[in-house]
Amino acid sequence: MLLLPFRLLAVLLPGADNEDGFQGTTSYHVIQITSFVNSTWAKNQGSGWLDDLQIHSWDGDSGTAIFLKPWSKGNLSDEEVAELDILFGDYIFRFIQQIQAHASASHMEYPFEIQGIAGCELHSGGSIVSFLSGAVGGLDFLRFINDTCVPSPEGGTRAQQACTLIMTFHGLIVTGKKLLFEICPRFLLSVLDAGKAELQRQVKPEAWLSSGPSPGPGRLLLVCHVSGFYPKPMWVMWMRGEQEQPDTQHSDLLPNADWTWYLQATLDVAAGEAAGLSCRVKHSSLEGRDIILHWRQPISVALICLAMLVPSFILLLCLALWHMRRRSYHNMPESSTCLLFHLE
Repeated sequence: MLLLPFRLLAVLLPGADNEDGFQGTTSYHVIQITSFVNSTWAKNQGSGWLDDLQIHSWDGDSGTAIFLKPWSKGNLSDEEVAELDILFGDYIFRFIQQIQAHASASHMEYPFEIQGIAGCELHSGGSIVSFLSGAVGGLDFLRFINDTCVPSPEGGTRAQQACTLIMTFHGLIVTGKKLLFEICPRFLLSVLDAGKAELQRQVKPEAWLSSGPSPGPGRLLLVCHVSGFYPKPMWVMWMRGEQEQPDTQHSDLLPNADWTWYLQATLDVAAGEAAGLSCRVKHSSLEGRDIILHWRQPISVALICLAMLVPSFILLLCLALWHMRRRSYHNMPESSTCLLFHLE
């Protein structure tokens, strides 16, 4: 466990002690997916994430990291990045080699896939905790607590045997511990520092209301859309006055193409009870000035069409009358025209 001075933490994570509790832990983690086709061929995929933001990918052909953000290297030099590429590449090579060498003893039948997630997590109190867990075919298999392999109950005896075997891979364990407990904490702080201009940006949300598919006869599905906000923590709730509506349902937070987020909150209500409801949006970018949208029954399509047609009909009628009067004037006999001029 690594401790940081609290002042440094406050610089890297502004709002960590926010009264609304928007800020939480921040982690950097690597997701590894290795597909074993047979005893001699395996394909590896890797990606690096700062919370839910992907900032790295892994080029398996060249054995190098791909940086998806200008600050993805943190404050590391090119030489340090090259050393990390070598260290991580060595870990991947040893991992695949050991799994293939002991697959039969572990009763693994080709083809199979191993998924792993490993990284470190910065807590609001200033501590950094490292973690590593693995799955086989999508099922929890094992995890490391400190530097000890712990089998998952879902893995049964195979997981127990795998943990016993893994603890004998001394070279692999040494490399893994270096990556997890030495390099990851320093790299996480480095990335937070290098990317703080973007990570600390505040983008205000846009919000609007609509109705969803009818849940049933006499009922309405009210939908509150919130989009384009950053950072991710967001609070959205349907309200009646100052009372929160506990039946509010929230969608998953979805990313937009510009690295902002989208969320919607829905409420299933009887049609006669929709009046007086509102959607309330809280976000750190709003600085306490919540967005409040009041539900108003949408105007029917028939009324909209009628509102558009009536003025158009009146205009057409006026044009027709003007045209008829103009034609009648031009069709008058010449003598009548002369008489008009004489009378004038």
